[in-house]
Amino acid sequence: MPDPRRQTPLFERLDLAVTIADIEARCAAVKLALQEMVQRQELLEEALTVPGRESYGRRLMHRAPDGRYTVVVMSWGPGQGTPIHDHAGLWCVECVYRERVRVVSYDLVEELGEDRVRFKIADEVVARVGEAGALIPPFDFHIIENPFDVTAVTVHVYGGEMNRCDVFDAQAGGTHLRRSRELQYTTD
Repeated sequence: MPDPRRQTPLFERLDLAVTIADIEARCAAVKLALQEMVQRQELLEEALTVPGRESYGRRLMHRAPDGRYTVVVMSWGPGQGTPIHDHAGLWCVECVYRERVRVVSYDLVEELGEDRVRFKIADEVVARVGEAGALIPPFDFHIIENPFDVTAVTVHVYGGEMNRCDVFDAQAGGTHLRRSRELQYTTD
């Protein structure tokens, strides 16, 4: 892992962006910082961009010393992706660094009790290099996947440390079952 004390133009920009009180303006500033990082072609350490053996890679790039945000690099091998999930109350900005990914956002339509919910698709995009989006709770239900035949890389900035989230498993009748998932960083 890179030295978290090392400052880069990206981390300096993020340090300023997270001080913005309005969450939409904060996410817009983070989004701009990520897009400019990609445009400047700041290189990520290659070790951060390798998919995991069993699943997509999720590697910590930077943790702000004050805990206000983390930067996580995710690498997506062909066919890898997430289930529908949320961000456990944290805002997030995601930017494509290499290749492209498919992102499907969902609206929560109905809570049926016993952790069962019903979703409807709200939006679906193929995001390409330099494209970024913000997820601000409660509008953060989504999947990210790589249905393409090359490895894709995305950079995510979370409003804190995302070490758990809720995932939603498809059930009969078009419903989904909510369960909590502890998150780890990829070490292989």
